[in-house]
Amino acid sequence: MLDVKFIRENLDLVEKSTKEKGYKVDIKEVLKLDDERKEVLTEVEALRQKRNEIAAKMKGGKSSADLIKEGKAIKEQLAELETKLAEKEQALDSLVKQVPNILFDDVPLGGEECSVEVKKWGKNHKTGVDHLDYAVSRDWLDFERGAKVAGAKFYYLKNELALLENALLQYGLSKVLKHGFTFMTVPDMVSSKVLEGCGFNPRTSDQSDEYYVEGEDLAMIATAEMPLTGYHMDEIIDEDKMPLLYAGYSACFRKEAGTYGKYTRGLFRVHQFNKLEMYVFCLPEQSKEIHEKILAIEEEIWQELGVPYHIINIAAGDLGAPAAKKYDLEYWSPVNQKYQEITSCSNCTDFQARAVNARVRRKDGTVEFVHTLNGTAISLARTLVVLIENFAVEGGKLKVPEVLQPYLNGKKEL
Repeated sequence: MLDVKFIRENLDLVEKSTKEKGYKVDIKEVLKLDDERKEVLTEVEALRQKRNEIAAKMKGGKSSADLIKEGKAIKEQLAELETKLAEKEQALDSLVKQVPNILFDDVPLGGEECSVEVKKWGKNHKTGVDHLDYAVSRDWLDFERGAKVAGAKFYYLKNELALLENALLQYGLSKVLKHGFTFMTVPDMVSSKVLEGCGFNPRTSDQSDEYYVEGEDLAMIATAEMPLTGYHMDEIIDEDKMPLLYAGYSACFRKEAGTYGKYTRGLFRVHQFNKLEMYVFCLPEQSKEIHEKILAIEEEIWQELGVPYHIINIAAGDLGAPAAKKYDLEYWSPVNQKYQEITSCSNCTDFQARAVNARVRRKDGTVEFVHTLNGTAISLARTLVVLIENFAVEGGKLKVPEVLQPYLNGKKEL
């Protein structure tokens, strides 16, 4: 979330970013609510001071019928105003949470089609193998029994494909550890406070992607980014410990609302999958450099796997609420003859940290909010799609990328 003081001092910038991201929030209403809150707060503070003065007089033995009467009147007035103040604060907080993060200057403006390619790597294949038909024919994948047990878009991975997923995890883990990340397994559920702190604010009600636990203040996580965002909630971290690099492994649960018309075949878009996520808490002056570092790690993974890709700087209209800037790494799909998203990385500046109250204490004793960043190391289900499309032979075997062979007992083919 943004600071109301920042919104007030940067009204034009906040209004522009909100509009460019496609969020319909009345920013001037935020300031109006804040002004009303301040007015009520001033009244409340004045009455509290008066109440304390009367209490002090009565303690001094100067109790009288007039003082008692006045104290009772102030108590009633104060209770009414404090209720009004709580309502104003709640309304303001609710509206502020709908305001998205501001954009960096180098973010392209416009919708999804305005995203800008910044790099391309590898030679695009002209033909490929459909992953769903191939995996089912080899008894590697079972959507029918997945649907029987849990519903549509749930599945079982079997045999060599399950082993290949494990190899991808082990490879990805070795990569992030090499780059200084601390490996963590994380809770698969988070509270509403953490969920809101992540800033996953859908533009419309039909785009909400989370599964909620009925009767509990809990939701299933859509990514390890969620519990990692809350890891340092309400904490102050010493400057000399920054940056903090975490790699969270988790199952991810998504309704995939609002994705109609997007590529959904087989494993590409499912309700549950596993993912290894990179997450960083850092000093504000470090975040832009670390964003590029996370992107470089993602590139390193895909170059070592030998999969053609390009990188795009995501346009404002396709950015989520928390990100000030986001890169997508899209692999070349030889089956669909187009680029499709496989990983992303975002700089969320202090947007999430402010919401979960994660701060840093500088060496001079001052305290400020940290910056947070996230990036996909490996999204396992989609990566299986990529490997089959690029390395399987129709009616034959799947060639195993060299970097994965050590995690499959040296097998070169499956």
